Amino acid sequence: MEPVALTTDRLVLRAPGESDVDAITEACQDSDIQRWTTVPSPYARTDAEEFVRLVAGWWADGSETVWTVRLDGALVGMIGLHRIVPHDTGGSAEIGFWMTPASRGHGYVVEAATAVIEWGFRQLGLARIEWRAVAGNVPSARAARALGFRYEGLLRQAFAGGDRREDSWIAGILRDDDRTPVDWAVLDA
Repeated sequence: MEPVALTTDRLVLRAPGESDVDAITEACQDSDIQRWTTVPSPYARTDAEEFVRLVAGWWADGSETVWTVRLDGALVGMIGLHRIVPHDTGGSAEIGFWMTPASRGHGYVVEAATAVIEWGFRQLGLARIEWRAVAGNVPSARAARALGFRYEGLLRQAFAGGDRREDSWIAGILRDDDRTPVDWAVLDA
């Protein structure tokens, strides 16, 4: 599959390229990105170079679709559909994202994710998109809830990153779901 660019009211999403390596390297120095995602820690420029190379292969074989999230040309985050599994009755994928520290709290995740989710359902024919996060990642959970994901439970030690295993929250959204946010027990307790 060829990489596709997506646009929203404020953002442009496009596949990362060589020109993004320095911005990705800088962003991935953030302790929250290292804490809540699977990026290597410590994160080196060679990690970003390898990531960009991998993304090109994922787009080519259709296994993952990853975009930089840009505001006025500057990289403010990363978002993607991972583990894309095609199926005759509609495939599935997992959404993942991170934002740079300065870009958090401005609604960019929800704006970018809305475009990615709609693209996944329409263009890839997905029936289900999952969201997973390390248990305790409340900002990510709030974004997923705002997108209309339904909390489905706790997966014990399902997150493996670096030298650690941790519990994960899981939520899902179906192609025909009402996107109105609902209560999540883990957020409303």
